[in-house]
Amino acid sequence: MTASHGAPLDPADPEEPVGATLLRMRKALRLTGKELADRVGMSQPKISRIERGQGLPDPDDIGRIARELGADDDLVRVLMERAERAHDRLTDWRPTSASLAGRQRSMAQWESTAQVLRTFETAVVPGLLQTSGYVRSILVAFQSLVALDRTAPPDLAAAADDAALLAAVSGRVRRQEVLADQSKTFRFVLTETVLRSRFCPPIEMLAQIARLREVAAGPEHIVLRIVPDDAVVDIPPMHGFTLYDDRMVIVDVFNTGLVSRGRNDARQYRQVFDWFESRAESDVDPILARYERRYLEELRRIT
Repeated sequence: MTASHGAPLDPADPEEPVGATLLRMRKALRLTGKELADRVGMSQPKISRIERGQGLPDPDDIGRIARELGADDDLVRVLMERAERAHDRLTDWRPTSASLAGRQRSMAQWESTAQVLRTFETAVVPGLLQTSGYVRSILVAFQSLVALDRTAPPDLAAAADDAALLAAVSGRVRRQEVLADQSKTFRFVLTETVLRSRFCPPIEMLAQIARLREVAAGPEHIVLRIVPDDAVVDIPPMHGFTLYDDRMVIVDVFNTGLVSRGRNDARQYRQVFDWFESRAESDVDPILARYERRYLEELRRIT
């Protein structure tokens, strides 16, 4: 491993912080932080933060700096992988807002800034595709769980009252305005189980199926696919999730949402999404029609 001026470079100590390694390499070349910053097109304060280990540097930035400092391909790869592992450890899975309305606001923000959203669901219709009746049934169920927690903090307990429920329902419905943005791409993959899950009366399920049919026949920037029950699946569909630009993944659990910005997490969930999408049917109308008939029959029996 040699520098661009011929000076030898020692292999990076696996215990040495990435920034410290880059600092050592820069000093070996007798470069100032400003000179290095100019060469790689970054600011001098950014170079300083990276060398001091402040924040979470982009592994691509680490690679660019290392190459400019004369690192060979092997050392560049080692440093980038170490930066990526550090990024994953520090970002790990974290909870979203505890309140139902707060979660809607957070998701609306992520949806507004992402260009490509990929959602896989195994139990419920994705929030962006839910009708108002379906939304209310889902959130009422979560409200009942909150009410069981007598030790909940004030903001969580407030979600149990009617005003908080209304705010959450309104927030989820308003989120759907983002679907009109044709500069974005939305890909939805559902398992057939979603259509069997009964969270509301047959009349509401019929409205929800009509909504899914409308989406399937809608503009090209929105794609809806369904994994049929008889599809051969090698990966168990354990839970639903949403990917934002392959940079962040969110998983809904009973009392919150879990978010990860770790690159490895996003990469693995993208692989899962692609795998289920490859097993899903693009012609969803026959599947939707089958459940439409089922709920029509149920509706006739109860009226």
